[in-house]
Amino acid sequence: MSTKVQRTDPRVVRTRLLIREAFIELLQELEVEKITVNRIAERATINRVTFYLHYRDIPDMIDKLADEMIHEIHEILHEAPNLKGFNMQIIINILEHIAVNSKFYKILLASKRIPVFTERLMKLISDYITSRIDKLETSSTLNVQKDIAIWYGSSAIIGTIVFWLRNDLPYTPVFLAAQLAELLHLPKPE
Repeated sequence: MSTKVQRTDPRVVRTRLLIREAFIELLQELEVEKITVNRIAERATINRVTFYLHYRDIPDMIDKLADEMIHEIHEILHEAPNLKGFNMQIIINILEHIAVNSKFYKILLASKRIPVFTERLMKLISDYITSRIDKLETSSTLNVQKDIAIWYGSSAIIGTIVFWLRNDLPYTPVFLAAQLAELLHLPKPE
């Protein structure tokens, strides 16, 4: 039985990237309610039919963009070394990814226009912290409820990323990760 990896046609990837970039550009100019499929298609230099080949409507596109964002960050989290806890290298990798895609993340995470992106990222980080806490020994040096530790850790990381984006990335990903590691008492990369 062979297992084939299904590859997406490069034309599909390119078209979706054009649509994504057009949507981000339009969000910088307009409220989300005023963005139409016509405007996205015109900005992306595609026709409406092409848009509808990829998405049912704008809410479907937003939902799929959020899924893609979560998938990309999920991949980064699972590429990290399988250490106990939530280490600094994981944060560096996430911050570097966000810095490279800062235009996308700044408009979708740092603005309050479309909360689904922040909510999904918060859930991903919370789930990841939960799985890492579960791997730790039961003898913890902190006397904090597990759910409170998860809320605190995920909120601190997401909140810091949002303010970093809103302030035009004033620190490098490595410096910011080191600062977060210090605040959250995370192990340093070896």
